[in-house]
Amino acid sequence: MDVTIHHDLPQGLREEAAVLYWQAFGAKLGRVMGPDARALRLLVRIIRRDHAIVAMAGGRLVGLVGYKTPRGAFASGSFSDLWSVYGLGALWRAAVLRLLVRDVDNDRFLLDGLCVAAGARGQGVGTALLDAVMIEAQARGYRQVRLDVVDTNPRARALYERQGFNAVKTTGMGPLRHLFGFDSSTTMVRQV
Repeated sequence: MDVTIHHDLPQGLREEAAVLYWQAFGAKLGRVMGPDARALRLLVRIIRRDHAIVAMAGGRLVGLVGYKTPRGAFASGSFSDLWSVYGLGALWRAAVLRLLVRDVDNDRFLLDGLCVAAGARGQGVGTALLDAVMIEAQARGYRQVRLDVVDTNPRARALYERQGFNAVKTTGMGPLRHLFGFDSSTTMVRQV
């Protein structure tokens, strides 16, 4: 597949990006951020265009990777964003979502979600996005890139391993596995 990489989310693609992100991560976040319509409303509200690298093919968004810096993250809003979408339900959602927040790593460039459209998987889009991540990390002065992958996504882990990422730590979810639908998350790191 012939893809074009953009180092931000082009204007007018916020809703499409929210749908793609939710398709990739809704299974693990659905019990907390659902129903779908509200989750999408929240994502459209909080997406940071300047914290994304996207892949386009034939004028369509076929993949994206978000990242986190000291200035923000691709899909990280405030309590007021949650309140505007969920009302009183924002109280428990904020507490639960806080458990998934990964701290900014000043020594490593932190990926915050990679997703590829279903019809574009297996065609090099994920690899192209990871190559772009390496360029972005290097441009920002990082020597390593860090990401987390859940145990229920072996296809993503295989991609990361093929791209030179090595597992450095696995963290169990404990009782929260019932809420998020996965047992553990593995932190992986690659040299730039």
